Amino acid sequence: MEAPEDVSVREQLFHDRVRETIICVLLFICLYIVSYLVITHYKRNAEFTIDNSEDATVNKIALWLCTFTLSVSVGAVLLLPLSILSNEVLLSFPQSYYMQWLNGSLIHGLWNIVFLFSNLSLVFLLPFAYFFTESEGFAGSKKGVMARLYETAVVLFLLTLLVLGMVWVASAILDDNMARQSLYDLWEYYLPYLYSCISLFGVLLLLLCTPLGLSRMFSVTGRLLVKPRLLEDLDETMSCAEFEENLSLSCIIKRASPWQRNLGYPLAMLLLLAVTVVCVLIVCYHVVELLFDDTAMPRGMEDPLLGAASFSMFGSLGAAVQVILILYLMISSVVGFYSSPLFTGLRPRAQDTTLTQIIGNCVSLLVLSSALPVFSRTLGITRFDLLGDFGRFNWLGNFHIVFLYNILFAGLTSACLINTLTWTVQRELIRAFVTLNKPMTLANQSEFTKKSVSPNIELK
Repeated sequence: MEAPEDVSVREQLFHDRVRETIICVLLFICLYIVSYLVITHYKRNAEFTIDNSEDATVNKIALWLCTFTLSVSVGAVLLLPLSILSNEVLLSFPQSYYMQWLNGSLIHGLWNIVFLFSNLSLVFLLPFAYFFTESEGFAGSKKGVMARLYETAVVLFLLTLLVLGMVWVASAILDDNMARQSLYDLWEYYLPYLYSCISLFGVLLLLLCTPLGLSRMFSVTGRLLVKPRLLEDLDETMSCAEFEENLSLSCIIKRASPWQRNLGYPLAMLLLLAVTVVCVLIVCYHVVELLFDDTAMPRGMEDPLLGAASFSMFGSLGAAVQVILILYLMISSVVGFYSSPLFTGLRPRAQDTTLTQIIGNCVSLLVLSSALPVFSRTLGITRFDLLGDFGRFNWLGNFHIVFLYNILFAGLTSACLINTLTWTVQRELIRAFVTLNKPMTLANQSEFTKKSVSPNIELK
């Protein structure tokens, strides 16, 4: 009787593994298609329709690698939202036959795959794509794709040795025992340590970009919505270069109903303000929680127990709010990144983005998105612990770093928000005052003109 039971268990494990593989492949294919459509919308078509077939082939290969990286970035953004929503679905339907495929093993596998592909893209694929597009082949060798491939492989190998050597020296300075272990076991200690450094850089970049993006979200939303007539700048001059854009905008304004004018814009601004204030309040609460509760520290989780309990004290509603806040923070960080004076040159333009700029954008988005789970857990936006190698970062267990990070985020976000709101209110009040006083000024001028002209008429 033991043999058939053992066979049935192995069959069940085999079917579970096949099912998880199929789900992961289908999800990645969907992300790849979406990423390809996004990149083709921004890429410069002239670089892929050139007469030189060699350059066209190289550019296509680099474009495929960028598409793969962008799909990994989107997957990293969706890790926490999918994990939180999966837990709530399993809580709502614990015995459902149709939800058996949604389990902790699948979620844990997704985290491991994203971590692996993030390392692969940052360390190998994107540097390979850049060097491949810039290579010409060794001097004296026969020109062609293979010659450029050989040169790229050699340069990438030398760069890898340089980076790994620098990181190993840094780890030896900080922890000699860690350096010895990483020298003996490259995969188990060395690459996670390297990715820990990259993740720390990404989290610091999010600390700088997200507060700026949260303040810029108000102006970005204001451009997309139709303002009330009281807030319209009637004296704004239109340049010839922006004539078509302003013409289409005026058509939209004419078609907009009074409800869209006077209700949509204030509601959108109030919603953005409410979400931003909720983020700041959650971070402030997490700061207090760090002082009295050790479980508030971010940590790793090897075996996720999905469906056991909600990760929010408010149940499904709180989990939905967590998902919204995580996605909102990611959008704000991207807006803040491209609004920063240091990275405005990377901002993509439709049908006019070079391949080098696409590679730079993919690197930046991958660094930001792969640090988003750690960023959200460090700020206390969610209590979902980090899975897989995401929870093995060395600096996550340092109380002083986590506490100072929360303080800086709350302070920077509050300062940017207060500055934006006060400046916006002052500007709109000035506009409203000028708009209201303009008819009175014109009326006074016309009356003064009539009085000055009438005596001359009587003399004649």
